[in-house]
Amino acid sequence: MRPLNANEIRGSFVNCSKGEAQRLSLPKGLADLPWADLDFLGWRDPGAPERGQLVAEHHGRLTGVTLRVPANGPKGAMKTSVCSICLTPHTASGVSLQVAPRVGAAGRRGNTVGAYMCADLACPLYVRGKKTPDLGARYQEALTVEEQVTRALGNLEAFLDKVLDGSGG
Repeated sequence: MRPLNANEIRGSFVNCSKGEAQRLSLPKGLADLPWADLDFLGWRDPGAPERGQLVAEHHGRLTGVTLRVPANGPKGAMKTSVCSICLTPHTASGVSLQVAPRVGAAGRRGNTVGAYMCADLACPLYVRGKKTPDLGARYQEALTVEEQVTRALGNLEAFLDKVLDGSGG
């Protein structure tokens, strides 16, 4: 991913108001992030741990979505979980349900799309082995890292397609 500035990030959000996008807390050290290792930018707001944000190139356009982690989600119900984006295994606390309001009228009616994702939204770093999951290691796969990145981006694209699908109605 190419390095992004604050204006690009804030201007990319599709499922919140412009005012909400302006008030979002951005990741600390934005200029120092490992951009070459990121396929998308995901972060949780340390001041509001139930909130997350994700920004990615989607169909040729920079697309940002706000995410919420439901407060009453399952806690400790599973011993291990797998992220639906990058397929990294974690203890139950390392994966959380991330819920995004749909775009447009559907989102204003309260319709959302959810997926179980790495709680810290660091999927690109897990896939590349730059970050170690709380279980200590990822699964050994026959796929190359590039193939795993392609798969993760396909999973993310499918999630974003569902979020954007609400724009028509």
